[in-house]
Amino acid sequence: MATPENKTELRKRYGHKILSASELAALHPFESREKTVVLCHGTFDLVHPGHIRHLLYAKGKGDILVVSLTCDAHIDKANYRPYVPQELRAINLAALELVDYVVVDENPTPLENLDVIRPNIFVKGYEYGAKGMHPKTAEEQKVVGSYGGTLIFTPGDIVYSSSAIINAAPPDLADDKLASLMEGEGLTFDDFRGALDKIVGTKVHLLGDTIVDTITRCEMIGANAKTPTFSVRYESRTDFVGGAGIVAKHMAAAGAKVTFSTVLGDDDYGAFVTDEFESSDVTFDPIVDETRPTVNKNAFVAGGYRLLKVDTLDNRAVSGSILDTLRDRVSGTDADVTVFSDFRHGIFNPDSIPVLSKAIPAGRFKTADSQVASRWGNILDFEGFDLITPNEKEARFALADQDTVVRPLGSELYRRANCNVLFLKLGSRGMMVFRRDLDADRQDFRTFFSIDSFCDNVLDAVGAGDALLAYGTLALKVTGNAVISAVLGSMAAGAECERDGNIPITPEIIHAKINAAQTRLETH
Repeated sequence: MATPENKTELRKRYGHKILSASELAALHPFESREKTVVLCHGTFDLVHPGHIRHLLYAKGKGDILVVSLTCDAHIDKANYRPYVPQELRAINLAALELVDYVVVDENPTPLENLDVIRPNIFVKGYEYGAKGMHPKTAEEQKVVGSYGGTLIFTPGDIVYSSSAIINAAPPDLADDKLASLMEGEGLTFDDFRGALDKIVGTKVHLLGDTIVDTITRCEMIGANAKTPTFSVRYESRTDFVGGAGIVAKHMAAAGAKVTFSTVLGDDDYGAFVTDEFESSDVTFDPIVDETRPTVNKNAFVAGGYRLLKVDTLDNRAVSGSILDTLRDRVSGTDADVTVFSDFRHGIFNPDSIPVLSKAIPAGRFKTADSQVASRWGNILDFEGFDLITPNEKEARFALADQDTVVRPLGSELYRRANCNVLFLKLGSRGMMVFRRDLDADRQDFRTFFSIDSFCDNVLDAVGAGDALLAYGTLALKVTGNAVISAVLGSMAAGAECERDGNIPITPEIIHAKINAAQTRLETH
C-alpha cells in the first residue's frame, strides 16, 4: 500500500516516464526519428493479463512503447468509473518495464495526440477490428495514415474486461486512492487533524425539518396462513432526534456554536425534541405550529431487518406568518455559516426557498442538503450555494435522468446548480466531489475526484448523510479545501454507519478514523 510519502518516491522513480504529448513529440520528433515509436491507447482502469498481452504484442512491433490513457473526465462508458484515478493508472503503467512512456490524454478521443505524437505504429485491440472497422477507429486510421503511420490490431487469442473484473470482485484501493489524492493536493494527515481544531467556535445557523426517528424492536413470531401478515412480539422502542436535528447535534459535537431553527408540532414528540435540546450545547429556536404534528418516522425492526416504516407527518407548506418568522431568523441570526437541511416536510418548497435564500446575509457561507428523492423537491432549487450534498437518486430526480453514468451526471448537476462544491453521495461506493478550478496555472488540478467509504462495518446506514453534511460543511468553511472537507465528511459518515441510531459524531471519533487510515498506509 502506498502512503503519500512513498507515493512521492514512486513518482521520483517512474515520473520521468509520464510526459505530455508535446513533450514526447519534442523528445522523439517524427521528422528525425531513428527508432520506431508504437502507441497504445485506452482506459487501463485495472491492468489485467489481457492488457499485458496487448502491450507485449505492441512492444514487439517497435523500439519505444508509448501508452496513452483516457483521462478521468472523459470516461463515461460504465457507471462509477474510473475505478482507479488517472494518477494511479499512469503510475501503474509507468512502473511496467516494457512501457517507455505514459501520456494522460486530456482529450475525449486520441485523435489530437495521435497527430502530435505521430507514432509509427498505432496498436488497437482485437475487438476494434473483429466485426469490421468502427467509425471512430476509421477516424483514427485516417489521422495515422495522414503522416504515413500504420494502424494494426492485436491477435484475438485472449481478451479480458476491466469492467467484468471490477463488477465481479472490485479490489480494495481505498487507501491507494486516498494516498494519491493527498499527494496530489500536498496534504498530510496533520492537515485533517488541524481542520478539526479550526472548526471549534464556528458559528452556524441551521434551518431545517426536525424528525423524530423511532426504532421499534420486535421478535418475529410467524406469519398468518391466510393473509400476507407478519406476526411480531414487541420488545423495545427508542426515539432519536433526526432530520435537521441530528445535523445540529453533529455540528455541536464537532465544536461549532449552533443555533437551530425548526418547526415543531404542539405534541409529545415536539416536547421530546425540546427536552433533548435543553440538555445539549445547541441554541434551540423552535417555532410551534399547532396545526401540524411533529414528524415521526417509526421503523419496525426484527432480527436486524426493517419490516415496516410508519410515518406520521404533514408535508404541506408552512403558513405565511411562520415563513416570515423563519426569514427573519435567517437574516437576523449571527453566524458564519447558514445551513438549509431540507426533508420537504413543510419549511422548504418552491415558494419559500427563494425567500429564505435571499434572506441569507451577503458573503455568508451557505450549504444546502435536500433529501427529497421520494417526495416533490429538487436540490436545484438551492442555486448558487457554496456546498450541496445530494445522493445519486436525488441527482437523477433533479435532472430527470435515469441513464447517464455518474461522472457526467454529476458534472451536469454541478453546472446547473452553479455551486462551488458538490458532494455526490454514492452510498457504499463513497462519493464523487466536483469543484471549481480556482488554480488555472495547475494542469494537474482535479475538478472532480472520488472518495471511497470509510465505513468498516455497516450497522445502520440511516443518518450517514447528516454526519457528512455537518463535518463537510464545517471543514470546507474553515479550510476552503474540498479534499479535506470531503475526507472528514466521509469519515463522519462512515462512523455514523457503524452506530445504531442517530448518534452525534465527535472529533475523537474522527481522530480515530484518521489514525487508522494513517496506520494502514504506513504499515503496508
